[in-house]
Amino acid sequence: MVEGDLRRIFAGRGVRALADGLVSVVLAQYLTTLGFSPFRIGAIITGTLIGSAALTLGVGLASSQRAARTLLLAAAALMIATGAGFAIVTWFWGVLAIAVIGTLNPSSGDVSVFLPTEQSFVASQVDTADRPRTYAWYNATGAAAGAVGALVSIYPASLSRWTGWRLEATQRLSFVFYAVAGAVILVLYRGLRTTPQPVAVEPKRPLETSRRTVLELAALFSLDSAGGGFVVTSLLVLWLDLRFDMSAATTGWLFFGASLLAGGSQLLAPRLAVRFGLIRTMVFTHIPANVLLAGAAFAPNGGVAIALLLARASLSQMDVPARQAFVMAVVPPDERPAAASVTNVPRSLASAATPLLAGAMLSRSTFGWPLIVAGAMKATYDLLLLAMYRNVPEEVGGVRRSSAKLPR
Repeated sequence: MVEGDLRRIFAGRGVRALADGLVSVVLAQYLTTLGFSPFRIGAIITGTLIGSAALTLGVGLASSQRAARTLLLAAAALMIATGAGFAIVTWFWGVLAIAVIGTLNPSSGDVSVFLPTEQSFVASQVDTADRPRTYAWYNATGAAAGAVGALVSIYPASLSRWTGWRLEATQRLSFVFYAVAGAVILVLYRGLRTTPQPVAVEPKRPLETSRRTVLELAALFSLDSAGGGFVVTSLLVLWLDLRFDMSAATTGWLFFGASLLAGGSQLLAPRLAVRFGLIRTMVFTHIPANVLLAGAAFAPNGGVAIALLLARASLSQMDVPARQAFVMAVVPPDERPAAASVTNVPRSLASAATPLLAGAMLSRSTFGWPLIVAGAMKATYDLLLLAMYRNVPEEVGGVRRSSAKLPR
């Protein structure tokens, strides 16, 4: 029964990533077609991330009193409504409202209301030593599906040329597909039979025993995500268009390749974690990725920019399964959903603030200032994480790596 439920979670992750991969590339192109300025596009992207943060927090804190199936079905229903709203509404304030209320993800990563429930579910079904490997496959499933979604993003423009339909109309079909994907997820999650953990008999405060550690991690992850907000997929698409006049087909292939590289590299993370530990795996793969990101800002042409962004993609997501496993390892089982939410929500809020700034930068200059700022902020996070948590005890592959005490 558990294996069947995990298959549903993995399948749901893949379907959602397929839709996210499509709309994350099409979103900026569609909003540009509607005539929105880079600043307004940044505001809409910010709105999607703020809404995701609020929803994720609510779901995470409610998860101790609500079954996973109930929460995931509600999220799937909201996903359907979000896709329908983006397909119908075209005026700025209406689009912004739907962005804030809905589930749309402008990033190639998983910034999602589904995340805390799915993440805690996976942790409850596998042993501690197996979590990095399980999370790696969970994320790789999403990355592979997201790559296909990014590739599909080249077809709205092609369909417009083949049929003579307006580009705006063919781009809207991407959001119709997003709504259909939500319906598929709804059907998948209706079949879930188990819950991440038993509901507590006596209610207790969320994060009663791990609050200090979780808040420290949340603050660090927020710094990383604030940097990442400058370079979410939709903004990279916008920058490549403004800087190099890159076509929709080229950007579609770029993010197809980037997602495949990101997903494949995550499968190496568990082996590195066994050898070096979770924290060192996170830091020593992330810093080179951030150097490559900042370097892309100085690319003399689109070809060099693509090469640097693909090289960055091969390293930038290797920290994700290690980070997820680390958070689940340092909190009690009954606090995992809240911990997943509280560490992800500040990340979403932090990443929500910076796309607006990136949009403002791109309104004034097509130079890659957002990429430089992102690389610097994310590298600072890496160094702080290593300094604060390099001696925290970890258990990966059955190996206990440190006897130091966890920060209180």
